[in-house]
Amino acid sequence: MTEGKDYTIAAVDRAMVVLEALAERPNQGLTELAKSLGMTKSLVFRILFTLEERGFVSRDAERSEYALGYRIGVLGECLGKDGGLLFAARPVMDWLRDVTSENVNLVIRDGTESYVLATRPGRHSMRLFAQAGRFGPLHAGGSSQLLLAYADPAVIEDVLSRPLETFTPYTITDPDKLRQTLERIRASGYNIVTNDLDEGAFSVAAPIKGADGTVTASISIAGAVMRLDEERRAANLEAALEAGRRISEKLAVGGVLKAG
Repeated sequence: MTEGKDYTIAAVDRAMVVLEALAERPNQGLTELAKSLGMTKSLVFRILFTLEERGFVSRDAERSEYALGYRIGVLGECLGKDGGLLFAARPVMDWLRDVTSENVNLVIRDGTESYVLATRPGRHSMRLFAQAGRFGPLHAGGSSQLLLAYADPAVIEDVLSRPLETFTPYTITDPDKLRQTLERIRASGYNIVTNDLDEGAFSVAAPIKGADGTVTASISIAGAVMRLDEERRAANLEAALEAGRRISEKLAVGGVLKAG
């Protein structure tokens, strides 16, 4: 009988937690990491030492800070060579950032959360919610709402049945209004939001379809609302939709992307 048994390996789980913490916020010191993760400094040091030996963590000896190591990139490249989403999206993300000068985000859905798979920083200095490796809500944000709109009905109902967190005064927290928003997204095939997750910021999101034609990811342009005049709004939307189409075409040819 295996029902109810926990096969989790605690040491591996803790190492993954450390890697995720460094992915969300690189260049952290030992004390800072241990405090934020609720672990002892001795334990975190041993984990970091092991990961550093394997190349998954790098240490700045001068500042005694840690960041993700080169082996993370190697694993990503291995995934990419199999024709996955990241491999298909990388050059398109670069193109989209270059033609818009704004931040570009590649987002997928993980259960009832959004997950930022990769980003490209824009030419303007503005720190936004989206960071690679970061989980977020599905009810707020351009890509998040778009992914929720195309999710299975059971996922939508699950999200709508929960309290919807407020991030700014413009965050949609009423289930009925959110349902209307999702219907609008499905009807238009894109999503444009302002101020709902980061006040003062906009997001223009387009769908990415897998080989089977279902929406499995989203690519978005994000930046300061002050730059989103009517001309740029139209140009950004056209560019985002084109980026979504390009990535979708690559995935259709590769035929290997699976829904998360």
